[in-house]
Amino acid sequence: MNLKLRFALLFTFFVAVILLISSVTIYFLYYNYRESDFYERVKNEGVQYYNTTSQNTNRSDIASKILTSILHNSTVYDERVVIIDGNGKIINKIPDTLHFAADQALIDKIKLQKEYYWYDDNNYQYVGLAVFNTGNAVIAAGFDKPGFRKLSNLKLILFFVFVGGLILTAFVSFFFVRQAFMPLTKLSLQMKKTTFQNLTQRIKVTDTKDEINEIARNFNGMLERLDGAFDFQKSFVYHASHELRTPLATMLSQTESALGKKMTEGEYETLLISLKEEQQEMIELTNSLLLLSQYDNMGYIQDWPYLRIDEIVYDTVSHAKRMLPNLIVDIMFGSIPENDDDYIIRGNETLLKSAFTNLIKNAYIYSIDQKVNITLESDGYAIFVHFDNTGTQLPNDEKDKIMTPFFRGGNALKTKGYGLGLSIVNRFISIHKGTVTYTPISNDINRFTVTLDNAAEKNKA
Repeated sequence: MNLKLRFALLFTFFVAVILLISSVTIYFLYYNYRESDFYERVKNEGVQYYNTTSQNTNRSDIASKILTSILHNSTVYDERVVIIDGNGKIINKIPDTLHFAADQALIDKIKLQKEYYWYDDNNYQYVGLAVFNTGNAVIAAGFDKPGFRKLSNLKLILFFVFVGGLILTAFVSFFFVRQAFMPLTKLSLQMKKTTFQNLTQRIKVTDTKDEINEIARNFNGMLERLDGAFDFQKSFVYHASHELRTPLATMLSQTESALGKKMTEGEYETLLISLKEEQQEMIELTNSLLLLSQYDNMGYIQDWPYLRIDEIVYDTVSHAKRMLPNLIVDIMFGSIPENDDDYIIRGNETLLKSAFTNLIKNAYIYSIDQKVNITLESDGYAIFVHFDNTGTQLPNDEKDKIMTPFFRGGNALKTKGYGLGLSIVNRFISIHKGTVTYTPISNDINRFTVTLDNAAEKNKA
């Protein structure tokens, strides 16, 4: 069952319930009104009969007045009235042919309640009235033939109203749901047509603030993100292929050259050293690509262990000095820690060391004195790690691109590399919900700042 049919049936069902409740309510309200109104008329006929008989003692007068004024002018169909004494003996009755016998239990109920109402098996309504200070009782009865006929007609009318309303509601609901779902139908058709080849197409959005337009806007936003992701993927694959092709082409060229001529032992050694360097570059590039792909979908994990950022920095510097023997590193604290928790974070030690290693290596390669200054600061809520070097600063048009894979600034044209180091740093720090920023400051100093949340302060909050 599709969604449109389900909504139409659900809407029709709710309207049917409302119509049914309304019809039943109207029927029972009229039923109660008819009953109480007829009881009141029967009671009035009984009181009128009693008043007339009590004012006349001559039988002929009673016959002429009561039978004429009550029977012929009565509003009660098949009216029956009797007047009985305390023992149930009939004093007067109308019509004369009426046979009525009252038991003592009925008389007691009338005397106790003063006004007693009941039905018999033939739907005749009875009213028993106790006459004040006389011990007598008046019992009047009648059959509400017009009232029952109206009740039957009302039942028939309500039935046809219910059925007609249900049919009309079903028709209107199907039409309404079809119109209401028209934008969703168009959206569905657009989704079917959308492929990676036409991600630039967008769904039309109006100024109306409703859920359909909100879905369309979100869908267009999703297409924009997908389009950007595909563009990034294409660019990434293109640059990766280009970077891999260069050392492979160089190695192939050197190998073919060696095979085409006789070489001395020294020339072979030189060739092998050159091939080794190219192979090391390929291994470095491959490892960088693997790092990016391995952690591309990784997110922040709440159960990461607590780490001291200063200890990670010291370990990273020790490792970097073994890789770069000429490296000079100065580690400083921008502010004296008030307690041991000022430099506590939650994180993955391997990823953080890899990020810091790339930042140190980047600062070392592009410095003019092979020196890197690292400064640690904390404001109690965040931890800042600054990596400073002295060298050529990036122009403004390159600042926003340095975290893009394979991008290399103008200061890196004479240096070997692939432009992946800062991309790896940015990804690994983002996984920790941190940021990496580049700031050129005075005296040709380049500063990269890593900002991370203080885990100890976060837990207190």
